[in-house]
Amino acid sequence: MIGRTIKNYEIEEQLGKGGMGVVYRARDTRLNRSVALKVIVPEQIGDEDRRRRFVQEARAASAINHPAIAHVYEIDEVDGILFIAMEYVEGSTVRQLVARRELDLSSAVEIGIHVADALARAHEAGIVHRDIKSDNVMVTKDGHPKVLDFGLAKRLGTGSDASGASLMQTMTMAQTQTGMIVGTLSYMSPEQARGLPADRRSDVFSFGIVLYEMAAGKLPFEGASALDTMHALAFEPAAPVSTHRADMPWTLQKIIDRCLQKKAEDRYQDLREAVTDLKHVKREIDSGVASGAPVGERMKGWTRQWASGYSKRGLIWGSIIGSIFLSVVVLSIIRGSGISVPGVIMTLLVGLWIYRRFRNRRQREMRRFVKKASGMREVRLVSFTRGQFTVVAENPTARTYVKLNALLESANTRLYTGEPMSLVVRENLPQEETTRILSSPGVQFVRDDAGRRPAVQRAG
Repeated sequence: MIGRTIKNYEIEEQLGKGGMGVVYRARDTRLNRSVALKVIVPEQIGDEDRRRRFVQEARAASAINHPAIAHVYEIDEVDGILFIAMEYVEGSTVRQLVARRELDLSSAVEIGIHVADALARAHEAGIVHRDIKSDNVMVTKDGHPKVLDFGLAKRLGTGSDASGASLMQTMTMAQTQTGMIVGTLSYMSPEQARGLPADRRSDVFSFGIVLYEMAAGKLPFEGASALDTMHALAFEPAAPVSTHRADMPWTLQKIIDRCLQKKAEDRYQDLREAVTDLKHVKREIDSGVASGAPVGERMKGWTRQWASGYSKRGLIWGSIIGSIFLSVVVLSIIRGSGISVPGVIMTLLVGLWIYRRFRNRRQREMRRFVKKASGMREVRLVSFTRGQFTVVAENPTARTYVKLNALLESANTRLYTGEPMSLVVRENLPQEETTRILSSPGVQFVRDDAGRRPAVQRAG
């Protein structure tokens, strides 16, 4: 494409490549200016109805007028090539700035204010971006942020392409196009990760991820695979930014936490409110006088830290059992009764039984997972070592990953204590790698070559 002219745009250089197309720097020969030309991949706009809606939505996005939004000049199709001509922004993306450690807290908050204000303006115009990420926020050389790719935005009220079927397709693509797909996956909202419709509150969640990334220097939700990342987005809480940055203001942490709520109704419903809160944080940082967390919030933090090793189910059962024992002791004191030896023995036996139930819970849940996973014909081997399942599968599909992930989630939900178990799926391994896994400790299930019955099945 370099050197080719599309309409009045002469392509000079490739700037980047994504899931929807390729971005070039081009020269507008009519106005003699540089533009960013996004050429859309034909496979992504296959049918005529989708192409028509895409053009309509891109035209609507071009009507948004905000200094922090890269302007869309036009969208057109020439010789079967669909393209969007956008404002060319020279500078660095937020991802590049984070990687080079060029952002302090004040700069991160300042960028966040402008980006949130730009998104709020788009939402008021009925446009949801759906792909907010640090690669789509450019900071010019004079320090002004610009939100890119509004040409690929979605008009509110027109429905959503995010369905269970498209989610399966995305997960399948993620296995073969990791660099292209997983980067965007890390910024998805829980509803996008679960294949549900996305509205403006999805942008709020993605904005919270970018804000977290600028403040902490890393992403809040990352996994070893696309499936792990999507599971973290949908179900796992983000670690507080203060675990990565000691000088993190509590007020900024509170804003990020509100953006990253799993339920859309618990997030900011209007990013104008987030802009107001961020401006307050900016004044605190600039003045050097930051307000600390209230006593109530500190106590909640201590409680969360103490309870972090226990699941919700484990805490409930622990509270019930503790209440029963405390009631027995109080009643004994009130009545002035002595403590009998049989009573002590019975109490110890009950306590030992309960302790064993807690201690062996992980082992039982591991066995349950192995039994369910071994019933899947594509699963050839299951190993469990140091809290992690390794599943070797032959020609797995997206459905395989979804089912295994559901089994893992169910097992972790039933745990009382300890770290949640994790999962790695290895597909179509060569024989030497399979042999290496077989020779390692922790093998729980192996299917024979004929695939009829397990040659090895251990759950102990």
